[in-house]
Amino acid sequence: MRLRTSVAAIVVIVIGGAAFAVTQKASPRPQQAPAPSMPVVAGTVSTQDVPVYLRGIGTVIAYNTDIVRSQIQGQLTQIAFTEGKAVRAGDLLAQIDPHPFQAQLDQVTATRDRDQAQLTNALANLGRYTQLEGKGYATPQLLDTQKAQVAQLQNAVKSDDALIEQAQVQLGYTRLTSPITGITGVRQVDVGNIIHPSDANGLVVVTQIEPISLIFTLPETDLPQIQQQMAASQTPLKVLAYSQDDKIQLDIGKVDLINNEILQTTGAVQLKAEFPNTAHRLWPGELVNARLLLDTRHNGLTVPAGAVQQGQQGFYAYVIKPDNTVEARTIAVGQTSNGQALIDSGLAANEQVVVDGQYKLQPGSHVTILHGKAAAEAAAQSAQQIAIP
Repeated sequence: MRLRTSVAAIVVIVIGGAAFAVTQKASPRPQQAPAPSMPVVAGTVSTQDVPVYLRGIGTVIAYNTDIVRSQIQGQLTQIAFTEGKAVRAGDLLAQIDPHPFQAQLDQVTATRDRDQAQLTNALANLGRYTQLEGKGYATPQLLDTQKAQVAQLQNAVKSDDALIEQAQVQLGYTRLTSPITGITGVRQVDVGNIIHPSDANGLVVVTQIEPISLIFTLPETDLPQIQQQMAASQTPLKVLAYSQDDKIQLDIGKVDLINNEILQTTGAVQLKAEFPNTAHRLWPGELVNARLLLDTRHNGLTVPAGAVQQGQQGFYAYVIKPDNTVEARTIAVGQTSNGQALIDSGLAANEQVVVDGQYKLQPGSHVTILHGKAAAEAAAQSAQQIAIP
């Protein structure tokens, strides 16, 4: 009985195991779900001529600045300019009462005319005395006396002429004119007030802004490149002036000079550039961004600036491979300008890179490239997420 019971148990176990094996073989095994594909916006590595800039910050300074002061003391009777408006060299700015100075001129002119008349009479007498002296009717002493009187009157006329010239200069000073072409500032003296040569602020400040200058700084490490390009170039290096937010190009000028010393406090070199400023978009005292055009990289590799990411090891970009997976590749960036990054190494022409949507990616991630409206919406959504702290 025990033997039969054991055999029966073994048979049951074998049959159960076979049934379980059949069941497992018949049932399909669950498959692993494929990794989700990430939507991204892509850009292509392109080749083009890329200007290479050195960037600095500078201050606009007037080409010439003159404080219009009076050379004489007098009462202002007229203001002939409008504050903040353009004037040309020689334009009348103000008039000082000329009557006292005209009277002085008339007085010295009358004195000169009197002395001139006396000199004419003395010369006539000298002529007569000379003839009489030859005939023995005039003494040599009388002739010498007459000669001395003529010389005295001649010197008096010369002195009168000098006084007349001085009086004319003083009278000319009653007209305050602009010494340069420029823009007038705030008027410092009103009509009816007395203006003095010692007035610190003068009448008004006239500032020349066409052309205008910009003094900007660059790191001293850039100096050898600048000197090399200036020596090699037949024309002055070009400088572009931009607004502080780098959105508006204000003017295009040229480098005038490199300052003759390095600023020891900052380790920077100063450069001075000149701009035509015909549109008056540069204003004295304005702080602007300067871009010195150092060179042009022919057939340079560029990608949209959004493709460039920065990690612990430096700059990198996600490159989209033919199987629609991404690879994080280390790159070297030469510069970023106008939304385009110049790539020195790490990428090849016509490769595709992820421009937007990188925040969810990892090396090997599958991606779906968005186009058209979907790409624009994704870029806007990404920008909104970045803006949220």
